[in-house]
Amino acid sequence: MVKLNRIYTRTGDNGTTGLATGPRRPKYDLRIAAYGTVDETNACVGLARLHAATEDGEVDAMLGRIANDLFDLGADLSTPDTGEPLAYEPLRIVQAQVDRLEAEIDQLNAALAPLRSFVLPGGTPSAAYLHLARTVSRRAERLMVELAQTEGERVSAPALKYINRLSDFLFVASRFLNARAGGDVLWVPGQNR
Repeated sequence: MVKLNRIYTRTGDNGTTGLATGPRRPKYDLRIAAYGTVDETNACVGLARLHAATEDGEVDAMLGRIANDLFDLGADLSTPDTGEPLAYEPLRIVQAQVDRLEAEIDQLNAALAPLRSFVLPGGTPSAAYLHLARTVSRRAERLMVELAQTEGERVSAPALKYINRLSDFLFVASRFLNARAGGDVLWVPGQNR
């Protein structure tokens, strides 16, 4: 699928980048920003995994699957659906990936007490990084929704569902890890007035 002999190609020196299907777009293009932010989310997931491996192996395995899914999502977004047939079957996010995320959210959430306050980012190292990943994934979602509503652009329903569920998973996973270490960091309205 991928063979990289040279890391730099100089083709982006003019401020454009190539989509998987070949056409070039400006690096500030909304589609490029969307899958670039998905990649940024994945980097944050990688940071969380540095600590999740020692905090909870099962959560780390879930994050490993998510990291792979995020590359699938980047491939999906970098291959615009123009309605024209391609010479190959493009990689797309599918409903089964959304379903797996929902099942994992339910699994982790079942062990948690209901929330009675908003949660502040923090707690264990992996939980703090999961909160960072959550906020970046929300930005990716906003960009994907904007892209989907742009004339001439398409984003599949499973891709939009996946990015929406991902931020939910990251939130619940952070709570799960914090619960094992003494609990969430809770917001106290007006505490420092």
